Amino acid sequence: MATDRRADVTWKGSLMEGAGTITKTTSGAIGELGVSWAARTEAATAGKTSPEELIAAAHAACFSMALSHGLAQAGTPPDELATSATVTFQPGEGITKIALTVEGSVPGVEEAAFVQAAETAKENCPVSKALASVPEITLDARLR
Repeated sequence: MATDRRADVTWKGSLMEGAGTITKTTSGAIGELGVSWAARTEAATAGKTSPEELIAAAHAACFSMALSHGLAQAGTPPDELATSATVTFQPGEGITKIALTVEGSVPGVEEAAFVQAAETAKENCPVSKALASVPEITLDARLR
């Protein structure tokens, strides 16, 4: 069964001086969040988020789900996966890189099998597929 997810944003002003607010989402799990150009391009974000930060969260979650499923299907479900995704945004170019990092506690699996399962998850999770046009997606996977 297909599912739809929605997020609503209100933007006021120009790109550089303006700002927006994510006003609601389908689930209500994400409360109102401010977004701005500065949050995309500067280190200090003043409590605002960016599309890239939201993409990073989505990618880390989707990848973790896919890896957990792949490991469970192989008979070695993980005790825990700690995943991070870092999305690099270059003004004028867009998203130029995503770096996935995962450390797993997976009883009964060898390092090589874990790395292979992580590579498969990276290639096949729906968010990875949606981001296939990103020039570089790297993966660092290791067991704890």
